[in-house]
Amino acid sequence: MQSFYSTYSGRSERTLQLALFVTSATWFLASDALAGRASRGISERFSLDAERPLLAALFLLFLLAVGFSVLQAIAHRSSKLRDVLGLPKRATARREWVLGFAVGWGCVVLAILPMALAGKLDVQLWAQPRAIWLLLLNLGTLAVAALAEEVAFRGYPFRRLIEAIGPVAATVGMSFLFGIGHALNPGATWTSVLVTMLAGLLLSVAWLRTHGLWLPWGLHFAWNASIGVLFGLPISGMDDFASVIQTRAVGPLWLTGGNYGPEGAGFTAIVLLIGVVILVRITRDYAWNYTHKPIVSGGYAVEVAPPAAHVAMEQEAKPAPANSLIQILPVTPQARSVDEEPKF
Repeated sequence: MQSFYSTYSGRSERTLQLALFVTSATWFLASDALAGRASRGISERFSLDAERPLLAALFLLFLLAVGFSVLQAIAHRSSKLRDVLGLPKRATARREWVLGFAVGWGCVVLAILPMALAGKLDVQLWAQPRAIWLLLLNLGTLAVAALAEEVAFRGYPFRRLIEAIGPVAATVGMSFLFGIGHALNPGATWTSVLVTMLAGLLLSVAWLRTHGLWLPWGLHFAWNASIGVLFGLPISGMDDFASVIQTRAVGPLWLTGGNYGPEGAGFTAIVLLIGVVILVRITRDYAWNYTHKPIVSGGYAVEVAPPAAHVAMEQEAKPAPANSLIQILPVTPQARSVDEEPKF
């Protein structure tokens, strides 16, 4: 009977988590549309066309924080906002972010290096004050947008899906949705969808190894900033983030990705798989510190009182007090003199 109720309770919990996941995903879609409309209205009202992507990212992040907090309260689980979003307070948060940044930057360099060596990149520089302002604005936009996207895909919804169907199935499902979510971008192809799914896999593994968004946020930001700002190439079909450096890639699609950018190149898929292997190896300490459940003692106490005879022996063997007199007996038998030769 107890087993029946335990199974029923487990199924009910998984059903609740699945419902929370579906609701949070729906809220993300609604928030994305609402944030786009709000940013469009404000940018047209105050002539902030260049700042419109940043406004949209800020609005989306705000709406996600509100919606996910409400869902957490409905589930009767009180948590701090940063924990709801997947940004736990920890001493290694900055180091995790920097490590993710290094991995993201390294993957982009590895993906673009063959193009550079083959002479497939046509680079132009725009060195004007307006370009510098756009560079800083684009970096801020990409940082906020990367955080909002991570919160939406690998923050609250991802954790609910893990509790509903397990980490492996949740990772596969979320990576699939991440790729499908970019299928409507300009110039998208089946190759770009597959590459984006692998990028989602890399980012999901980053969360699974740390149980936080610090590392995947840094990785996601470095990936986008390196492609769009550092190398001036399109990011998932969007070329709005190139400012000082503007680059056009010429060559086969499997290497350059065409107008979609490196995320549409088949070679990038190999790079991302290599990135997964490297990420797993360099996050061993974080996985040990943040993903292993603490050992909780169970069962009955095993402290048994020692036998009375053992206690009596310990009492007799206790050393003499420090202030007591100790008599040292001679080793030589008392029946003869010390100088007398022993008799055998």
